[in-house]
This record gives sequence, structure tokens and C-alpha cells, in this order.
Amino acid sequence: MPQISKKGNDLPKSAIRKLIPYSDAAKARGTKVIHLNIGQPDIETPKGALKALAETEIGVLAYAPSNGNLSYRKKLVEYYKRNDININENEIIVTCGGSEALQFAFTVCLNPGEEILIPEPYYANYNTFAMLSDSQIKTIPSSIKDGFALPPIEEFEKAITPKTRAIMICNPNNPTGYLYTKEELLKVAELVKKYDLFLFADEVYREFCYDGAEHFSVMQLEGIEQNVVLLDSVSKRYSACGARIGTLISHNQDVISAAMRMAMARLSPPSFGQIFSEAAIDTPKEYFDAVSAEYVARRNTLVEGLNKIPGCFCPTPKGAFYTMIELPVDDSDKFCQWLLTDFTYNGETVMMAPGTGFYVNPEDGKRQARITYCLCIDDLKRAIKCLEEALKIYPGRI
Repeated sequence: MPQISKKGNDLPKSAIRKLIPYSDAAKARGTKVIHLNIGQPDIETPKGALKALAETEIGVLAYAPSNGNLSYRKKLVEYYKRNDININENEIIVTCGGSEALQFAFTVCLNPGEEILIPEPYYANYNTFAMLSDSQIKTIPSSIKDGFALPPIEEFEKAITPKTRAIMICNPNNPTGYLYTKEELLKVAELVKKYDLFLFADEVYREFCYDGAEHFSVMQLEGIEQNVVLLDSVSKRYSACGARIGTLISHNQDVISAAMRMAMARLSPPSFGQIFSEAAIDTPKEYFDAVSAEYVARRNTLVEGLNKIPGCFCPTPKGAFYTMIELPVDDSDKFCQWLLTDFTYNGETVMMAPGTGFYVNPEDGKRQARITYCLCIDDLKRAIKCLEEALKIYPGRI
């Protein structure tokens, strides 16, 4: 039998999905699994966008332009302008979700062996796309004690070598929920300018900022306009994970031209997803106000409940709908698997993403897990109770 490639063999399992076989087995046994592992919101998708999709009449479902429908890109220009981001339609490549935007960015901006500096913990799939582009992630540790604030900029500078090609920021952050401030991003911009690096920014959770905090985009940073590559998606913004529409945006036309060559090779982004996404831009502000209020209520329920469990610590996230928690366990991989294989409470159990998958050195996340609060408050309350009862009897509790 022929052997697969070394790269294929080395690709890591998803930290977020690797326990799915155990959750499937638990469900087959009749256990209800409360999914806190994956950012799939139960928020209703905007009706106006779904209506526009349903009413679209198509005679021939043809290829879309490789960089996306012009009407959609023009509508995106309006959307970003409302968010104080000034671009034009020729600075946008529409992609098959934010994941393809990441793959495009890493591939066209990074040479084999070059490094991307990322605050840690970080979204686990960044590592997969780095490996696919033959580049490497180099992390700068942040701390759960201060809610995973941006590490001192001096630590970034110490980590820069001749191999360093880019810094990457996810804001608001997945997996920590931290919202980077304008002041923090200005410090990053100084470093980007000093060493002439790319600045990749995943701003998928832009709409979800809490407690009066406002989002500041890297596209608003002055003096590094040619260095910035913005990565975005409609998945979480409109609770439309299945639309599979993202964007790569840059003022740097070399980046756009190279990404366009990749876009041509994969032919076109999804037509139905673009029709939906174009209509979704007209979603009224009231929708986001209601969604934001709901997420704040869910966040408060989760943080308050988890911090009442002996040995647990959960910082209060300022954005997105994730948080990393500290657990009194020997090994979060074993614990999260044990919850699915050996534990139930009132016929239910909890699925979380082990923290090990969000660190370069798995040992650093051995007592942590990522939790999403994109489920309703009743589900969250039952999940907290499950976790509390599980920790009372888990053999590896410390």
C-alpha cells in the first residue's frame, strides 16, 4: 500500500473536534452531550438574508468570479466603511470561509521555514495552515491571570529572528475572548514597521465586544498600510457557519494579486453563500444589539458559575464567545475524554476542547480547556452543574 506524504502524516488533529468519536459514542448510548467545544451559535440566522437566498431565481448555477461577485464586494466596501475601515472592491478576495483566507495569506506571504509570531494560547487551526504553507508558528505566552492580555511588546521583539516574517493577532481572540485595545495594537504596529513584517489580523468576532468596549481594527493603523492583511468571515457575525464565505483584504496589491492566482486555481467561492452574505450586510443594528446582550448574559452566567466550582478559574472575556478555563485536573485531554466515556449526570455530560491543542507545548495547556458560551443559558447552567459534579469524582483531580 502506498504511503501518504510526511506533511499529510504530520498534520495535527483538530483540538476542537478530535473528541467527536467519543461524543458520538456517548450519544449512541443515550447520553445528552452539551457541546461547549465548538463555536456553533444557536442564535437565529438573520431572516432577511435567508429570505433573499430563498427568493433568488437562478437559471444556470454558473461559476462566480474568482475574487467574488462584484456586487458583493461593493457591498462589503459599504460594510467596512461603517466600521471605519476604508477599502475598495479591488482590495478584497472573497474566500471559501475564513479558513481559506488564512491559507491564502500564509501561502502568498510566507516562504518555507519562515515564522509567524502569535500570542499563546492561539486558535489551533492556525498551526495546520502554517504547516500547509511550510512556515512555522512561534508563540509569545500570555497569562490566564490577567485574562490573556497582550504579552509585553519586548517579548515579541526578543523573539524576532531573521526567519520572522509576520505577527498574527486574533481580535477579539479565539480561544481566550480577550479584546486587544487600540494602545496594544499601536505597540504591535511599531514593531511591524520597525522590522517590516506582515501583520495578519483575524477579526471574525468584530461585532462581539462587551462592557462598552469598542473594536479597533488593524486596518485603522497608520504607517503600515502595506503590511496589513485582514482575514474575515460571515460565519459567526450572522450565525451562518454553513455559508462558507470569508474575505482576505489588503491594500498591498502584491498580496491581492498573488491571492487572486490562488483563487483562480480553486475557481470560485460559493455562489449561494455570496447571495446570502450580500443580503446579510443589510441586517439591522437591532439584531446585533440583541445578540450582544444575549452573549453578555451567557458570559456572565458561565463565568460566575465556573468560578464557584472549587479549583476552577475563569477570567471574564471582553469579546467573542469563548473563554479558557483553569481546571483542578492532572490532564485536560484525559479529563475531557473521561467526561464523554465514563461520566453522566442526570443523563447528560459536557464536551470541551482540551487546552493542550491551543499551545505549541501541550504541557502548557494541560490544566486548561476552551469553553464556548454560544449555547442558551439553560444549557450553560446544566453544563456547569455537570462539570461541578464530574470534578467531585474525577480520579485525576488535583
